[in-house]
Amino acid sequence: MTIAPLQALPLEQLRRRSSTKWRTYPEDVLPLFVAETDFPLADAITERLRTAVELGDTGYTPPDPGIRDAFAAYARRRFGWEVQPSRIRSTCDVMMGVVEILRAVLKPGDRVIVAPPVYPPFFDCVEEAGGVVERVPLIDIDGSWLLDLNGIEQALAGGARAVLLCNPHNPTGTVHSRAVLARLAEIAAAHGAVVVSDEIHAPLVQPGMHYTPFLTASPVAAEIGYAVTSASKAYNLAGLKCAVMVTASEKTDAVVRALPEEVEWRTGLFGALAAVAAWSPESDAWLDSLLAALDHNRRLLAELLAEHLPDADYRIPDAGYLAWVDLRGLGWGDDPAGRILRDARVALNRGPTFGAEGRGHVRFNLGCAPEVLTEAVHRIAALLRG
Repeated sequence: MTIAPLQALPLEQLRRRSSTKWRTYPEDVLPLFVAETDFPLADAITERLRTAVELGDTGYTPPDPGIRDAFAAYARRRFGWEVQPSRIRSTCDVMMGVVEILRAVLKPGDRVIVAPPVYPPFFDCVEEAGGVVERVPLIDIDGSWLLDLNGIEQALAGGARAVLLCNPHNPTGTVHSRAVLARLAEIAAAHGAVVVSDEIHAPLVQPGMHYTPFLTASPVAAEIGYAVTSASKAYNLAGLKCAVMVTASEKTDAVVRALPEEVEWRTGLFGALAAVAAWSPESDAWLDSLLAALDHNRRLLAELLAEHLPDADYRIPDAGYLAWVDLRGLGWGDDPAGRILRDARVALNRGPTFGAEGRGHVRFNLGCAPEVLTEAVHRIAALLRG
């Protein structure tokens, strides 16, 4: 059965929004940078939040607003992942969960492995937790981005105490295989290290690609891993503040349960209400339509670049709505997003912020109308002619 793609809202309506995407730049700029999408909310989310506003239900978040059961059911239904609700704890957002877990398992100055190019806040949150970043870049093999397991093993043998994993990976859209994740767990366990896995992009894995939650990769992964995720990326709820920390062993569960009570108190009530609605079966059809829209756009970008910017290097991502594009062939320097913003009036994420491996790259946000994406590429291509 063919699924109709979700339709983005018109630009004139989107420009009435007050979020970062629509308030950072003037109206002549097409904003394809920060990870916000241009689609209407799922109906179940809209209805739940409308009811809360009508009731004046704007107080403190209760001890269990339904998040645990909702996420456990969602994980089983969408991913085949059996999660014990008792091993789920909420917090404000994914990066806060990552920081608090790292802070609990590290000593000041411990090294934490990250795999750049990677989501820029990874670098900051390691430092916030008292750790030191150890870079083990992804490796490019036969057109695929892979974790450098040999490099990770060397770093752990040299004293690194944790791996901060992005699964699926941002910005490349890579979905790590079960075999790779299981081997990562073995390596970490052999050196007494832990893996903290940011899995916020999991709902956005395209049909035909198999997402493996890190905690399910192997019994070893279950023992040494922590997963942190949220409905915020897929369902565009970043401003409402709710994420979950998930464990699969008594030892890791004890670490999360020992976190300060304030970590859970920071969960936003509207975030919790929206997450429960997002993870409900009523929102599944909306998510499937979103995936169809993103599938169209990720392929459209490939066509547009091939026609108008043939020297750009782009690999269609397996997951997410973020596209990692290498523009070094255009000769626009280490930070081409600066010139593109100034001269084409298109805002993209700046590649060097993802690590040194991002020099000459940009990150496109594909969560928009096809017409907006087309206009953005046309504007950028015009720079070649001007």
